[in-house]
Amino acid sequence: MSRAFPICLALAAVFAANRVALAIDHVTYRVDGQLEQRDGQVVAEKAGALLFMTPDLRLTLVQADEVVEHTVDDEDFEPLDRKALEAELLAELPEGFQVYKRPKHFMIAHNTSQAYARWCAALLERLYSAFVNYWDKQGFEVSEPDTPLVVLVFADRASFNRYARSEIGVAADSVIGYYSLTSNRMCIFDLTGVEAAARNDPRHSISEQRIQQLLSRPESERRVATVVHEATHLLAFNCGLHQRMADIPLWVSEGVAIYFETPDVGSNRGWRTIGGVNRVRLAEFRRYLPRRPADSLETLIADNGRFRNTTDAADAYGEAWALTYYLLERHTDAYHRYLKSLADRQPLDNDTPEKRLAAFREAFGEDIGALDRDMVRYIQQLR
Repeated sequence: MSRAFPICLALAAVFAANRVALAIDHVTYRVDGQLEQRDGQVVAEKAGALLFMTPDLRLTLVQADEVVEHTVDDEDFEPLDRKALEAELLAELPEGFQVYKRPKHFMIAHNTSQAYARWCAALLERLYSAFVNYWDKQGFEVSEPDTPLVVLVFADRASFNRYARSEIGVAADSVIGYYSLTSNRMCIFDLTGVEAAARNDPRHSISEQRIQQLLSRPESERRVATVVHEATHLLAFNCGLHQRMADIPLWVSEGVAIYFETPDVGSNRGWRTIGGVNRVRLAEFRRYLPRRPADSLETLIADNGRFRNTTDAADAYGEAWALTYYLLERHTDAYHRYLKSLADRQPLDNDTPEKRLAAFREAFGEDIGALDRDMVRYIQQLR
Protein backbone atom coordinates (compact mmCIF):
# COMPACT_ATOMS: atom_id res chain seq x y z
CA MET A 1 0.00 0.00 0.00
CA SER A 2 1.30 3.51 -0.83
CA ARG A 3 1.69 5.70 2.18
CA ALA A 4 2.59 9.21 3.08
CA PHE A 5 5.38 9.71 5.57
CA PRO A 6 4.46 10.34 9.24
CA ILE A 7 3.51 13.86 10.21
CA CYS A 8 5.68 16.09 12.31
CA LEU A 9 4.24 16.46 15.74
CA ALA A 10 7.94 16.47 16.32
CA LEU A 11 9.62 15.00 13.29
CA ALA A 12 12.24 16.05 10.78
CA ALA A 13 11.64 17.71 7.43
CA VAL A 14 11.67 18.35 3.34
CA PHE A 15 12.31 20.08 0.08
CA ALA A 16 14.29 23.29 -0.18
CA ALA A 17 12.36 26.50 -0.66
CA ASN A 18 14.14 27.82 -3.77
CA ARG A 19 13.79 24.98 -6.27
CA VAL A 20 15.04 25.00 -9.83
CA ALA A 21 12.30 24.36 -12.37
CA LEU A 22 11.95 20.66 -13.05
CA ALA A 23 9.82 18.72 -15.52
CA ILE A 24 6.48 17.27 -14.50
CA ASP A 25 6.43 13.61 -13.52
CA HIS A 26 3.37 11.48 -14.24
CA VAL A 27 3.17 8.54 -11.86
CA THR A 28 0.66 5.70 -11.91
CA TYR A 29 0.75 3.42 -8.89
CA ARG A 30 -1.37 0.81 -7.20
CA VAL A 31 -3.16 1.49 -3.89
CA ASP A 32 -5.13 -1.32 -2.25
CA GLY A 33 -5.60 -2.94 -5.63
CA GLN A 34 -6.74 0.30 -7.28
CA LEU A 35 -4.75 2.40 -9.74
CA GLU A 36 -3.96 6.02 -8.82
CA GLN A 37 -2.49 8.57 -11.22
CA ARG A 38 -0.78 11.75 -10.03
CA ASP A 39 1.01 14.61 -11.77
CA GLY A 40 3.74 16.47 -9.93
CA GLN A 41 7.41 16.11 -9.16
CA VAL A 42 9.58 13.27 -7.95
CA VAL A 43 11.77 14.98 -5.33
CA ALA A 44 13.74 11.87 -4.39
CA GLU A 45 14.19 8.31 -5.61
CA LYS A 46 15.80 5.44 -3.74
CA ALA A 47 15.93 1.77 -4.68
CA GLY A 48 13.02 2.34 -7.07
CA ALA A 49 10.82 4.03 -4.46
CA LEU A 50 9.56 7.50 -5.37
CA LEU A 51 9.01 10.44 -3.04
CA PHE A 52 6.38 12.34 -5.00
CA MET A 53 5.15 15.91 -4.56
CA THR A 54 1.92 17.22 -6.06
CA PRO A 55 1.46 20.95 -6.87
CA ASP A 56 -0.17 21.53 -3.47
CA LEU A 57 3.19 20.40 -1.94
CA ARG A 58 1.73 17.20 -0.51
CA LEU A 59 4.23 14.33 -0.34
CA THR A 60 3.61 10.63 -0.92
CA LEU A 61 6.09 7.78 -0.81
CA VAL A 62 5.39 5.20 -3.51
CA GLN A 63 7.24 1.93 -2.98
CA ALA A 64 9.11 0.37 -5.91
CA ASP A 65 6.71 -2.56 -6.25
CA GLU A 66 3.71 -0.20 -6.33
CA VAL A 67 4.88 1.87 -9.32
CA VAL A 68 3.01 0.90 -12.49
CA GLU A 69 4.22 3.66 -14.82
CA HIS A 70 6.46 6.71 -14.48
CA THR A 71 6.81 9.18 -17.36
CA VAL A 72 8.19 12.71 -17.64
CA ASP A 73 7.22 15.55 -19.96
CA ASP A 74 8.86 18.87 -20.84
CA GLU A 75 6.56 21.16 -18.86
CA ASP A 76 7.96 22.85 -15.75
CA PHE A 77 6.63 21.83 -12.36
CA GLU A 78 4.97 24.74 -10.60
CA PRO A 79 3.27 24.77 -7.19
CA LEU A 80 -0.32 26.00 -7.06
CA ASP A 81 -0.69 29.76 -7.08
CA ARG A 82 -2.71 31.48 -4.37
CA LYS A 83 -6.01 31.40 -6.28
CA ALA A 84 -5.75 27.71 -7.18
CA LEU A 85 -4.61 26.78 -3.68
CA GLU A 86 -7.57 28.61 -2.16
CA ALA A 87 -9.99 26.82 -4.48
CA GLU A 88 -8.49 23.43 -3.62
CA LEU A 89 -8.72 24.08 0.11
CA LEU A 90 -12.34 25.22 0.01
CA ALA A 91 -13.29 22.22 -2.13
CA GLU A 92 -11.61 19.85 0.32
CA LEU A 93 -12.68 21.30 3.68
CA PRO A 94 -16.16 21.00 5.23
CA GLU A 95 -18.87 23.55 4.55
CA GLY A 96 -18.45 26.75 6.54
CA PHE A 97 -14.76 27.28 5.88
CA GLN A 98 -13.48 30.47 4.33
CA VAL A 99 -10.03 31.85 3.56
CA TYR A 100 -8.66 34.87 5.36
CA LYS A 101 -6.76 36.58 2.57
CA ARG A 102 -4.86 39.35 4.29
CA PRO A 103 -1.67 37.56 5.43
CA LYS A 104 1.21 37.93 2.98
CA HIS A 105 2.97 34.65 3.71
CA PHE A 106 0.13 32.43 4.92
CA MET A 107 -3.19 31.17 3.69
CA ILE A 108 -5.50 30.76 6.69
CA ALA A 109 -8.53 28.58 6.04
CA HIS A 110 -10.91 28.80 8.99
CA ASN A 111 -14.42 28.19 10.22
CA THR A 112 -13.92 30.57 13.14
CA SER A 113 -14.87 34.22 13.42
CA GLN A 114 -12.96 36.80 11.40
CA ALA A 115 -11.63 38.16 14.70
CA TYR A 116 -9.95 34.89 15.59
CA ALA A 117 -8.56 34.48 12.08
CA ARG A 118 -7.13 38.01 12.31
CA TRP A 119 -5.52 37.21 15.67
CA CYS A 120 -3.88 34.09 14.20
CA ALA A 121 -2.75 35.97 11.10
CA ALA A 122 -1.15 38.73 13.16
CA LEU A 123 0.67 36.21 15.34
CA LEU A 124 1.93 34.21 12.37
CA GLU A 125 3.10 37.21 10.36
CA ARG A 126 4.96 38.59 13.38
CA LEU A 127 6.59 35.21 13.84
CA TYR A 128 7.54 35.09 10.16
CA SER A 129 9.23 38.50 10.35
CA ALA A 130 10.98 37.61 13.59
CA PHE A 131 12.11 34.24 12.21
CA VAL A 132 13.60 35.72 9.04
CA ASN A 133 15.21 38.64 10.89
CA TYR A 134 16.71 36.35 13.51
CA TRP A 135 18.44 34.07 11.01
CA ASP A 136 19.48 37.04 8.88
CA LYS A 137 21.24 38.60 11.88
CA GLN A 138 22.83 35.22 12.56
CA GLY A 139 24.22 35.21 9.02
CA PHE A 140 22.15 32.18 8.06
CA GLU A 141 20.33 32.62 4.76
CA VAL A 142 16.69 31.61 4.64
CA SER A 143 14.40 31.89 1.63
CA GLU A 144 10.88 33.16 1.11
CA PRO A 145 8.47 30.25 0.50
CA ASP A 146 7.39 29.63 -3.08
CA THR A 147 3.72 29.53 -2.16
CA PRO A 148 1.54 30.67 0.77
CA LEU A 149 1.92 28.48 3.85
CA VAL A 150 -1.35 26.77 4.68
CA VAL A 151 -2.79 27.01 8.19
CA LEU A 152 -6.13 25.41 9.05
CA VAL A 153 -7.94 26.95 12.03
CA PHE A 154 -10.92 25.05 13.41
CA ALA A 155 -13.61 26.57 15.60
CA ASP A 156 -13.56 23.81 18.19
CA ARG A 157 -11.87 20.64 19.34
CA ALA A 158 -14.50 18.38 17.76
CA SER A 159 -14.06 19.69 14.20
CA PHE A 160 -10.28 19.72 14.66
CA ASN A 161 -10.30 16.09 15.78
CA ARG A 162 -12.44 14.95 12.86
CA TYR A 163 -9.94 16.41 10.41
CA ALA A 164 -6.75 15.62 12.32
CA ARG A 165 -7.55 11.94 12.83
CA SER A 166 -7.25 11.43 9.08
CA GLU A 167 -3.63 12.61 9.29
CA ILE A 168 -2.37 11.67 12.74
CA GLY A 169 -4.87 9.13 14.03
CA VAL A 170 -5.76 8.97 17.72
CA ALA A 171 -2.91 11.37 18.55
CA ALA A 172 -5.34 14.11 17.49
CA ASP A 173 -7.15 13.69 20.80
CA SER A 174 -4.09 14.70 22.82
CA VAL A 175 -2.67 17.66 20.86
CA ILE A 176 -3.87 21.21 20.29
CA GLY A 177 -1.96 21.71 17.06
CA TYR A 178 0.50 20.07 14.72
CA TYR A 179 2.50 20.51 11.54
CA SER A 180 2.18 17.74 8.95
CA LEU A 181 5.20 16.75 6.89
CA THR A 182 2.89 14.98 4.48
CA SER A 183 0.46 17.77 3.66
CA ASN A 184 2.81 20.65 4.57
CA ARG A 185 -0.02 22.19 6.58
CA MET A 186 -0.35 23.41 10.14
CA CYS A 187 -3.60 22.69 11.98
CA ILE A 188 -4.89 24.32 15.17
CA PHE A 189 -8.23 25.16 16.77
CA ASP A 190 -9.71 27.99 18.85
CA LEU A 191 -7.69 28.08 22.08
CA THR A 192 -10.04 30.43 23.91
CA GLY A 193 -13.45 28.76 23.75
CA VAL A 194 -15.03 32.01 22.55
CA GLU A 195 -16.14 30.47 19.27
CA ALA A 196 -18.15 27.73 20.96
CA ALA A 197 -19.51 30.16 23.55
CA ALA A 198 -20.74 32.55 20.86
CA ARG A 199 -22.30 29.70 18.91
CA ASN A 200 -24.22 28.54 21.98
CA ASP A 201 -25.15 32.00 23.21
CA PRO A 202 -25.37 34.92 20.74
CA ARG A 203 -24.88 37.36 23.63
CA HIS A 204 -21.21 36.36 23.75
CA SER A 205 -19.26 38.75 21.55
CA ILE A 206 -16.02 37.87 19.80
CA SER A 207 -13.37 40.55 19.40
CA GLU A 208 -9.61 40.58 18.99
CA GLN A 209 -9.39 42.43 22.29
CA ARG A 210 -11.28 39.66 24.10
CA ILE A 211 -9.18 36.98 22.40
CA GLN A 212 -5.99 38.78 23.39
CA GLN A 213 -7.16 39.11 27.00
CA LEU A 214 -7.83 35.38 27.24
CA LEU A 215 -4.57 34.33 25.60
CA SER A 216 -2.49 36.77 27.67
CA ARG A 217 -3.36 34.95 30.87
CA PRO A 218 -0.50 32.91 32.41
CA GLU A 219 -2.49 29.69 32.08
CA SER A 220 -2.60 30.23 28.30
CA GLU A 221 1.19 30.40 27.93
CA ARG A 222 1.64 26.77 26.86
CA ARG A 223 -1.21 26.96 24.37
CA VAL A 224 0.27 30.01 22.65
CA ALA A 225 3.71 28.37 22.83
CA THR A 226 2.33 25.33 21.00
CA VAL A 227 1.01 27.49 18.16
CA VAL A 228 4.38 29.23 17.85
CA HIS A 229 6.22 25.89 18.07
CA GLU A 230 4.26 24.29 15.24
CA ALA A 231 4.41 27.46 13.14
CA THR A 232 8.19 27.47 13.56
CA HIS A 233 8.26 23.94 12.13
CA LEU A 234 6.18 25.18 9.19
CA LEU A 235 8.63 28.02 8.56
CA ALA A 236 11.80 26.00 9.07
CA PHE A 237 10.66 23.32 6.63
CA ASN A 238 9.68 25.85 3.94
CA CYS A 239 12.37 28.53 4.21
CA GLY A 240 15.41 26.35 3.60
CA LEU A 241 16.42 25.79 7.23
CA HIS A 242 15.50 22.09 7.08
CA GLN A 243 14.79 19.67 4.25
CA ARG A 244 11.51 17.78 4.41
CA MET A 245 12.16 14.04 4.52
CA ALA A 246 15.89 14.47 4.93
CA ASP A 247 17.41 12.87 8.00
CA ILE A 248 17.29 15.90 10.30
CA PRO A 249 17.89 14.79 13.90
CA LEU A 250 14.86 15.48 16.04
CA TRP A 251 16.95 17.22 18.66
CA VAL A 252 17.75 19.80 15.96
CA SER A 253 14.26 20.36 14.50
CA GLU A 254 12.61 20.28 17.91
CA GLY A 255 15.36 22.34 19.49
CA VAL A 256 14.85 25.11 16.94
CA ALA A 257 11.07 25.09 17.44
CA ILE A 258 11.45 25.16 21.23
CA TYR A 259 14.00 27.98 20.98
CA PHE A 260 11.39 30.09 19.19
CA GLU A 261 8.36 29.05 21.22
CA THR A 262 8.79 31.24 24.32
CA PRO A 263 5.75 33.51 24.20
CA ASP A 264 5.40 36.82 26.00
CA VAL A 265 1.93 36.77 27.52
CA GLY A 266 2.11 40.54 27.92
CA SER A 267 2.50 41.12 24.19
CA ASN A 268 -0.41 42.67 22.36
CA ARG A 269 -0.29 39.86 19.81
CA GLY A 270 0.34 36.89 22.08
CA TRP A 271 4.05 36.42 21.32
CA ARG A 272 7.11 38.60 21.08
CA THR A 273 10.40 37.02 22.17
CA ILE A 274 12.82 34.67 20.46
CA GLY A 275 15.50 32.76 22.28
CA GLY A 276 14.53 33.73 25.80
CA VAL A 277 15.12 31.21 28.56
CA ASN A 278 12.30 28.70 28.19
CA ARG A 279 11.19 28.28 31.80
CA VAL A 280 9.09 25.21 31.09
CA ARG A 281 11.88 23.39 29.25
CA LEU A 282 14.49 24.54 31.78
CA ALA A 283 12.37 23.03 34.55
CA GLU A 284 12.02 19.80 32.56
CA PHE A 285 15.77 19.57 32.13
CA ARG A 286 16.46 20.26 35.79
CA ARG A 287 13.98 17.60 36.87
CA TYR A 288 15.77 15.18 34.57
CA LEU A 289 19.28 15.91 35.87
CA PRO A 290 19.23 13.76 39.05
CA ARG A 291 18.47 10.62 37.03
CA ARG A 292 20.21 11.63 33.81
CA PRO A 293 22.56 8.85 32.61
CA ALA A 294 26.13 9.57 31.57
CA ASP A 295 25.40 8.82 27.90
CA SER A 296 22.23 10.93 27.74
CA LEU A 297 23.59 13.45 25.27
CA GLU A 298 24.91 10.73 22.98
CA THR A 299 21.54 8.96 22.93
CA LEU A 300 19.80 12.26 22.13
CA ILE A 301 22.14 12.87 19.19
CA ALA A 302 22.37 9.31 17.85
CA ASP A 303 18.70 8.65 17.06
CA ASN A 304 15.14 9.89 17.58
CA GLY A 305 13.89 7.11 19.82
CA ARG A 306 13.58 9.11 23.03
CA PHE A 307 11.21 11.61 21.40
CA ARG A 308 8.91 8.81 20.29
CA ASN A 309 8.76 7.10 23.67
CA THR A 310 6.04 8.70 25.79
CA THR A 311 7.93 7.99 29.02
CA ASP A 312 11.10 9.70 27.74
CA ALA A 313 9.70 12.47 25.54
CA ALA A 314 9.56 15.25 28.16
CA ASP A 315 13.18 14.58 29.11
CA ALA A 316 14.19 14.58 25.44
CA TYR A 317 12.44 17.88 24.74
CA GLY A 318 14.01 19.52 27.78
CA GLU A 319 17.45 18.27 26.83
CA ALA A 320 16.98 19.30 23.17
CA TRP A 321 16.18 22.83 24.31
CA ALA A 322 19.16 22.88 26.69
CA LEU A 323 21.56 21.67 23.99
CA THR A 324 20.23 24.08 21.34
CA TYR A 325 20.27 27.04 23.72
CA TYR A 326 23.80 26.20 24.85
CA LEU A 327 25.16 25.73 21.32
CA LEU A 328 23.59 28.94 20.03
CA GLU A 329 24.99 30.88 22.99
CA ARG A 330 28.42 29.27 23.32
CA HIS A 331 29.23 27.65 19.95
CA THR A 332 27.30 29.89 17.55
CA ASP A 333 29.46 29.58 14.43
CA ALA A 334 29.87 25.82 14.79
CA TYR A 335 26.11 25.40 15.25
CA HIS A 336 25.42 27.44 12.12
CA ARG A 337 27.85 25.33 10.08
CA TYR A 338 26.25 22.17 11.43
CA LEU A 339 22.75 23.46 10.62
CA LYS A 340 23.86 24.33 7.09
CA SER A 341 25.26 20.84 6.58
CA LEU A 342 21.90 19.38 7.61
CA ALA A 343 20.00 21.76 5.30
CA ASP A 344 22.05 20.43 2.37
CA ARG A 345 21.03 16.81 2.98
CA GLN A 346 18.82 15.07 0.46
CA PRO A 347 15.46 13.44 1.18
CA LEU A 348 15.46 9.70 1.96
CA ASP A 349 19.18 9.57 2.82
CA ASN A 350 19.19 8.31 6.40
CA ASP A 351 22.21 8.21 8.69
CA THR A 352 23.12 5.47 11.11
CA PRO A 353 23.54 6.43 14.79
CA GLU A 354 27.28 6.17 14.29
CA LYS A 355 27.19 8.65 11.40
CA ARG A 356 25.06 11.08 13.39
CA LEU A 357 27.55 11.02 16.25
CA ALA A 358 30.46 11.42 13.84
CA ALA A 359 28.82 14.47 12.22
CA PHE A 360 28.24 16.01 15.65
CA ARG A 361 31.87 15.41 16.67
CA GLU A 362 33.08 16.92 13.42
CA ALA A 363 31.05 20.06 14.13
CA PHE A 364 31.61 20.48 17.88
CA GLY A 365 34.69 18.47 18.78
CA GLU A 366 35.58 14.88 19.53
CA ASP A 367 34.96 15.00 23.28
CA ILE A 368 31.17 14.91 23.64
CA GLY A 369 31.57 14.22 27.35
CA ALA A 370 33.46 17.47 27.93
CA LEU A 371 30.87 19.41 25.93
CA ASP A 372 28.11 17.72 27.94
CA ARG A 373 29.65 18.75 31.26
CA ASP A 374 30.08 22.34 30.08
CA MET A 375 26.49 22.42 28.83
CA VAL A 376 25.12 21.23 32.17
CA ARG A 377 27.17 23.84 34.06
CA TYR A 378 25.97 26.57 31.72
CA ILE A 379 22.30 25.62 31.90
CA GLN A 380 22.44 25.23 35.68
CA GLN A 381 23.57 28.85 35.97
CA LEU A 382 20.55 30.21 34.08
CA ARG A 383 18.07 32.18 36.10
